[in-house]
Amino acid sequence: MRKIVELTRRVPQMVDCLIKGDSEGAQQLYMEIRRLSEEVDQKRRVIMDELTDVGAILTSREDFMRFVNVVHEIADFCEGAAFRITEILDRKWKVPKDVKGDIAEMADAMLETVLRLREVNAVLGYNANATAEKASDVEAAERAADELYRKLELKIISSKMDIPTMLLLREVAQFMEDAADKAEDAANAARVLALSL
Repeated sequence: MRKIVELTRRVPQMVDCLIKGDSEGAQQLYMEIRRLSEEVDQKRRVIMDELTDVGAILTSREDFMRFVNVVHEIADFCEGAAFRITEILDRKWKVPKDVKGDIAEMADAMLETVLRLREVNAVLGYNANATAEKASDVEAAERAADELYRKLELKIISSKMDIPTMLLLREVAQFMEDAADKAEDAANAARVLALSL
């Protein structure tokens, strides 16, 4: 979970690079995201191998696998958003200041959702009630991200940007929303897992 949070923190930093027009900084952050994503992939494989080795002894093995897989998807969405930000900067496409500000808000909301998921992960296995309570915090954070996404999407598609810029920015926003959704899915998986521990 630590690597997922580390990776997710880089996305708002990349949005800052978008706001400043810092292509080099964004490229460096993107390389860090890719490195962290590879580390997340390796950790997931190790966990899956260990869960496979445990076999039928662990009654909640499938719940663990689901939780790990859903958390892993957050990294994929963050990497997708980061890639598109670097492409926008490399091509020097123009993005309106207000849209950049809203993208920054969306990135912060996505990060907040993942930080709430980290709290779920911290109490998982200790107390099912605490896990459920923390999972509710993730849901609230995801609802806030969803609300921002809806407004941002409409702002992007009704803007006067060039079509390629508009399409990539919409995907950036979509990937951030998808990452927040996956955090909520992971929190729900943790709820189920907590009941079986």
